[in-house]
Amino acid sequence: MESFIQKVKFQTKELVYRNIKGKKVLILFVITNLVYAFMLMVTIPMVMNFSDGMKLFDMMPMGYDPSYAVSLLEKLGVEGRNAYLYRQIPVDLIYPFLFAISYGVLLGYLLNKVNGLKNNYFYLCLVPVFAGFFDYMENFGIVNMILSYPDLWVPAIHLTNFFTIMKSLLSTINFSVLIVLLIIFGVKKIISKRL
Repeated sequence: MESFIQKVKFQTKELVYRNIKGKKVLILFVITNLVYAFMLMVTIPMVMNFSDGMKLFDMMPMGYDPSYAVSLLEKLGVEGRNAYLYRQIPVDLIYPFLFAISYGVLLGYLLNKVNGLKNNYFYLCLVPVFAGFFDYMENFGIVNMILSYPDLWVPAIHLTNFFTIMKSLLSTINFSVLIVLLIIFGVKKIISKRL
């Protein structure tokens, strides 16, 4: 078992090292954030036109309860649920993959710049990967709720809510680590210029 863990560790580290070239990181970052901007400016507002001000599941980092889920799906109506299912969800099936890859390599790039990849800090590159995984699980849960409405199964709502909270928590950790690494990188740059 220990040799398997060592092999996984080695493969993960190699994958990160192979993909932390500045140009590749920048291109992935730009593409990811263009897709995110498209969701924020186009598909999410399109669905929210039907929600009468209620936030969509994706936009509730602290989660929601079954009564909120029922109210939102009811408020959306057939057109709103279809917009969620056929406009927002397809784009949100692309975004988690891009988020996982681009932020994983961005963290790897910054860790490499501050000499943090040489130790176990490289595991921080997996935080956005797990956030992306939970984003996919959340999306599958939302699809299930939309397709099964009005016959919603309460445990499925709770499970989807858990995925939403985990996605949000891991995304927050990802951005916190990113900010800390940017600060360390900036301080190192300033110090090296003064020497």
